[in-house]
Amino acid sequence: MPPVTDTVKHLLIINILLYFGTLLVLGDPDPGLMMQLIQEPSPDHFWEWKRYMLALFTPGSSYFQPFQIVTHMFMHGNITHLFFNMFGIYMFGPPLEMYWGPKRFLTYYFVAGFGAMALHLLVMYLQLKGHAVDPMSVNVPMLGASGALFGLLAGFAMKFPEQRILLLIPPIPIRAKYFVAIYAAIELYLGLG
Repeated sequence: MPPVTDTVKHLLIINILLYFGTLLVLGDPDPGLMMQLIQEPSPDHFWEWKRYMLALFTPGSSYFQPFQIVTHMFMHGNITHLFFNMFGIYMFGPPLEMYWGPKRFLTYYFVAGFGAMALHLLVMYLQLKGHAVDPMSVNVPMLGASGALFGLLAGFAMKFPEQRILLLIPPIPIRAKYFVAIYAAIELYLGLG
């Protein structure tokens, strides 16, 4: 594993500080209240989302704010979500930053994050148009660096396809190109299931 590069280090610090900072300053909404906010949306209740107001709501939601287009990539639902996203950025970011340089790496990171957001919004639109989901689902926020991380995984597999990655469970080595393909298939299955 190469040393942590500057841009990756800054992304890790920003994500971690925002998670704990918003948790400390704004807090989490009560789970029961969250369900009520989803089912009975009102712009008057925006602040009741607490730190989740920085997550991305679908533009059709009364909770949508333009700043969420950027802030959602730095918000995480819980400590486990934060840990695994940061672990992935830590593992796959430095080789790409060293290969591309900091500017191109950061551009790629944000393009991947915004691309994931656009894909999420497109799927939500198509589901709503086809009546495949409850219209109230526009009030469920999207958050996290997962889309940007998936972009890093894809970039890593394209630039270093033969690089072996040691899985945690089970502890076996697998080539990057296969790891990303298997991971994508699992995510697609879980997303559709």
